[in-house]
Amino acid sequence: MSREPIRVTVWNEFRHERQPGKAKEVYPEGIHRVLADALAAADDMVVRTATLDDPQHGLTQETLNATDVLTWWGHRAHDEVADEVVARVRARVLDGMGLVVLHSGHFSKIFISLMGTRCCLKWREAGERERIWCITPSHPIAAGIGEMIELPQTEMYGERFDIPNPDEIVFISSFEGGEVFRSGCTFQRGLGRVFYFRPGHETYPIYYNAQVIRVIKNAVRWALV
Repeated sequence: MSREPIRVTVWNEFRHERQPGKAKEVYPEGIHRVLADALAAADDMVVRTATLDDPQHGLTQETLNATDVLTWWGHRAHDEVADEVVARVRARVLDGMGLVVLHSGHFSKIFISLMGTRCCLKWREAGERERIWCITPSHPIAAGIGEMIELPQTEMYGERFDIPNPDEIVFISSFEGGEVFRSGCTFQRGLGRVFYFRPGHETYPIYYNAQVIRVIKNAVRWALV
């Protein structure tokens, strides 16, 4: 008997891509559109999108109740996310909704709320090469990924990453400057599964990378409880 498709909501701040500049050139319809189209290409997923400027940020109780896994990308407007919406999302995670937090979403209110720490890190935007090393190849999130993913240009994130000890570390990144970073981490919060995945700066075409998308698809499947 076939399983019901995974109901995915792709949430994006959608601020950078609406302003003239590199982000708009790379993601003219928004990061959420690229991610949604990539996920929707999978036979086992149905996808909707939501953005910061939608009513209730697109995350009404009805929408969240109809969401199995939520992906989250935010950067410059974390403080504009309403506390009542954060509380609503947090409650759904604790009740079993999966959450995949991407790149600068580490500073989102929802991630900080679920981690209980500052979630700060070192960073440098210099267009450096990143190698994302797969250190737990047996993990479902690593399915179909080889020894590492190489991104020719990206923003550097470095340790110390102020998060609780992850349940599992699936990926570790290394950068040209010598820094390393825990770039793929899993957590259990209540009944919900949370995965943090580092790649995804708004001015680099990282979400067009097939291996990065494969990891995100794998994470969505893993996060389904």
